[in-house]
Amino acid sequence: MDTHLHHDPLPHDEKHLKSSDALRDIVIGMSDGLTVPFALAAGLSGAVNSTSIIVIAGIAEVAAGSIAMGLGGYLAGKTEQDHYNSELKREYYEVEHLHHREIEETKEFFAGIGLSEELQVKATEEIARDKKQWVDFMMKYELGLEKPDPKRATKSALNIGLSYVAGGLVPLSPYFFVSSPVEGLKISAVVTLLCLFIFGYFKSRITGVNAWQGALRVMLIGAVAATAAFGIAKLFEG
Repeated sequence: MDTHLHHDPLPHDEKHLKSSDALRDIVIGMSDGLTVPFALAAGLSGAVNSTSIIVIAGIAEVAAGSIAMGLGGYLAGKTEQDHYNSELKREYYEVEHLHHREIEETKEFFAGIGLSEELQVKATEEIARDKKQWVDFMMKYELGLEKPDPKRATKSALNIGLSYVAGGLVPLSPYFFVSSPVEGLKISAVVTLLCLFIFGYFKSRITGVNAWQGALRVMLIGAVAATAAFGIAKLFEG
């Protein structure tokens, strides 16, 4: 069986956008940052007559939301790092105290990718010469774990928190310049829905789904959330 990669004779551009930890953090923070303050501002626009109240409440929500989201990102990063370190410690123990079992597991991996019995033995003997190399190999190929960035938790917290702030200021910004909440809501809706559409487009490109459908979906979610908040506020006001 031919296992070589075949290349097209003519060069072509790859159309894949590769995601990263930083991009995922920005998507998480921006998504909630655009949607939640937008819905809050819309709800308050249906209940109060002062834009200053909306601005104060909106800024308070953005501050609280960014801290909460950033903390969530930090804890997720720390959990990932703690899990990796725990499995790394366990793998070192198994290599030292359950040597024969680890040898068999390594051979099983090489058997699974189609190596002959002779090559399985040789490859296993070679990789088992260096304990660190062997453990790193087992972490990656047996457990499917990549070594996390030790600063990942802090970076994640900052990326998510700042993205939430950036997103949250978009729907609030019109209220700084108008005196009527309803007028502010109209401008906020246009600006925010446009930003949600653009954000949804690039988010979908990154995740590999249909970009236009993804953009419409994200925009509609924001529109529904804001409409529901405004409608409920009006209902209770009545």
